[in-house]
Amino acid sequence: MTTISYRDEGIKLYSTGTGLINQIVSKENIIAQNMKTRIDDQSKPQTMIQEKYTKRYQNLKVAEALSNNHLYPFACNELSSIIDLGYSQLPKDLKAFIFRDCLSAFRLLPDMNTSAAVSAANLLVKSVESAFPKQKKNLAIVEFKQAKVALKRRTKGHDEHIDLPSLPQDILVHIFSFLDVYSLLSSSQVSRSWNQATSEGSLWRSLFDLHFSHKVSIHIHPGFDWREAFKNEYILYKSSKMLRSGRGYCSYCDSVVWHDNLRCPKKQCRLKSGKKPLDLMLTHQVVNYLLGTTSSSDESDSEDEAVRGLWAYPTLQ
Repeated sequence: MTTISYRDEGIKLYSTGTGLINQIVSKENIIAQNMKTRIDDQSKPQTMIQEKYTKRYQNLKVAEALSNNHLYPFACNELSSIIDLGYSQLPKDLKAFIFRDCLSAFRLLPDMNTSAAVSAANLLVKSVESAFPKQKKNLAIVEFKQAKVALKRRTKGHDEHIDLPSLPQDILVHIFSFLDVYSLLSSSQVSRSWNQATSEGSLWRSLFDLHFSHKVSIHIHPGFDWREAFKNEYILYKSSKMLRSGRGYCSYCDSVVWHDNLRCPKKQCRLKSGKKPLDLMLTHQVVNYLLGTTSSSDESDSEDEAVRGLWAYPTLQ
């Protein structure tokens, strides 16, 4: 009887101990699950914020613009502003996108071969040097130096074999009528005949009507110089900086876009808007859109000097 009693007591103790262990394990599992839930809940807002930043940046289509000869300088300047004004505030994933696009900008530089592209790339590498961590900065600088060497070689080879076609002035004027301000001014430096064609008053009157006719009224008289009139308004008005950003806001697709002659590049938006121009944006406003902030502009007086520098090349006689 005693043996049976001891056995029964042992079974009871074993059962009790097993039950306690199961309870402890169960409680630990519950605690672990609760901790995991809290961690997941804390990480969700951060993940959502990172996704929001990344989506906004992708919507800006900077990478696509870098492959476009006309938009390349704008895209480089925008990257530079993003790095200068907000790089430290950006999540890690978005910094990786920006680093990738900076490398692309330097690799594509030899294909651009314009003074505006070189200036924009020089500005970008300065921003990279001031903000990127050491390893990324060194990689970017190596890409930039290799691009400058390739550009120099390509430019030298191009100069040795260049053979500009001799086209009638009226055909040149027609071709130049499709250019924007920067491209038109750059073309004026190519040769004497191109300089004369780009000085044609009808070209500058069209540009004046496009950019300023809704802002100013002018008195037209015989011999009126439309190029000079455009230059004065371009330097005077704040829109000169806006024109240099290449950006506009389209209310029809609710997007920040690279404008096409002051209009949204999307066909459906152009049909809806008619001839109404976009709301132009300064570069720092694009950065504010990306960061979701309302910081003030850091546009400097040196940029105003850069605008005046566009007109430093005299008309050849």
